[in-house]
Amino acid sequence: MSITVSCIASAIARAHDAMGPLEQVLNDADAKLGDGDTGGMLARVIGRMAEVDLSAAADPGSALSQLAKAATLATGSSLGTLFATGLFAAGREAKGRDAIGVGDLSGLVATARDAMISRGGASLGDKTVLDSLDAVAEALKRAETPEQAARAAATAASDALEAFRSRPNRIGRARMFGDQTIGIDDPGMLAIRELAAALAR
Repeated sequence: MSITVSCIASAIARAHDAMGPLEQVLNDADAKLGDGDTGGMLARVIGRMAEVDLSAAADPGSALSQLAKAATLATGSSLGTLFATGLFAAGREAKGRDAIGVGDLSGLVATARDAMISRGGASLGDKTVLDSLDAVAEALKRAETPEQAARAAATAASDALEAFRSRPNRIGRARMFGDQTIGIDDPGMLAIRELAAALAR
């Protein structure tokens, strides 16, 4: 089984639905470490992505690129820009394929992760969304169906959030709080966990 343009459109619609109750949760989490706007930013980005008509997209890569362009127009934040960067990279990797095989998902997530590292300057272990994506990429190596992939991604994102909760944030505004960030969830990692869970349901 594989991931088609319609699968991507369905995933965006489900993520958009999930952002309703999630927006304030993420804002509250971000208020402990930053500007308190992560939820609002993601709601704008995913809302703009949900408005994109993907029915005429030539292939999944083109669909991802269209979503990346929409994300770019919807945000000026660093996290939003990183999400768009990751989508653009994955879109380029998947361009020309009629569908994305489940076995290719790990590589696409890794491609997005690496592009985001290059753009943002953070490293694995800094307690950011990159650590969540790294865990998801690893977990997807063992998935054989879209359903298994969704469950694996959700579990990996949850496990990563739990594992990094006891560590300090090492980049961005949160790093200024040093060890005070121990025990506090990174809002980007929390967003990945909740969105992955919504896709797996």
